[in-house]
Amino acid sequence: MKTNPGRFFEDYTLGEVIEHAVPRSIAEGERALYHALYPARHALYSSDDFAVRCGLEGSPMDDLIAFHTVFGKTVPDISLNAIANLGYADGRWLAPVYPGDTLRARSRIIGLKQNSNGKSGVVYVRTTGINQNDEEVLEYVRWVMVRKNRDTPAPAATIPDLPDSVAPSDLVIPEGLSFDDYNFALAGSPHRLADYEIGEKIDHVDGVTLEEAEHMMATRLWQNTAKVHFDATFREDGKRLIYGGHIISLARALSFNGLANAQMIVALNGGAHANPAFAGDTVKAWSEVLDKAPGLAPGIGAIRLRLVAVKQGAAPFALRGEDGKYAPETLLDLDYWALMPD
Repeated sequence: MKTNPGRFFEDYTLGEVIEHAVPRSIAEGERALYHALYPARHALYSSDDFAVRCGLEGSPMDDLIAFHTVFGKTVPDISLNAIANLGYADGRWLAPVYPGDTLRARSRIIGLKQNSNGKSGVVYVRTTGINQNDEEVLEYVRWVMVRKNRDTPAPAATIPDLPDSVAPSDLVIPEGLSFDDYNFALAGSPHRLADYEIGEKIDHVDGVTLEEAEHMMATRLWQNTAKVHFDATFREDGKRLIYGGHIISLARALSFNGLANAQMIVALNGGAHANPAFAGDTVKAWSEVLDKAPGLAPGIGAIRLRLVAVKQGAAPFALRGEDGKYAPETLLDLDYWALMPD
């Protein structure tokens, strides 16, 4: 067989390492398209001059461009036949990605668990993004529900032991980065790390209605070929599922209104795509401050945030219902660390 039908749950082996095709060079076009798809305005990713004044060689690509690019490389081998991408953990951005860099991806299967229905299972995978200099720029764990294609015996269930969060001491500060000469006026907000309180919740106010064309452009841009995003006949309801990364980037961009100085994402502690999203849904976002880590580098601290995306009809700061399950309007629950002026 010369075509790739995609892997099914029974095709994975614990400990297996997969080198993903195809390496991709990142250019300024990706930045322009990203900023066209999302209302992304964080200053470090928008201005070479601002980034140079913060000690970098120029404006890096948005951290989520690196994430989506690496994620997209893994889809043909990991989630082409996925039912749903379930969650994330233990992610770290290890080095900035600049225009001209070439990224490739490698994954290791670290867990397998067949579902009780015998028709699907959950695959746990640790993925690493690597640049043209063989430097690791990103790593994360995700778990995905994948269909079974054959009636094979269930493998021994192995669920990896993952940390609840990335420790501040394990956050990687890009070489040379300093916020000692940070321009708050140009960044768009006067608020620094000390101005936020643990437990504080921030309504990001703005909303964006999902468009079929934009989500399909994003899915193609990141070369995410999962069938649930492309093929309207693949789901019984005849709808194309909005790519979860599209919701992540949209919520992150909306968070600028209230968190303009939460600049570089440096860790992904955990996350879940709580409910599906479809074209026509209107997405809003809110954040909760979970922790703070001051004094990581000159003028630099880190803020740990829960970013929640919800759709129309959600109650203020809605997350879960009385039964403890995610409310039907909750789309995304993401826990991450971002660098902020101290």
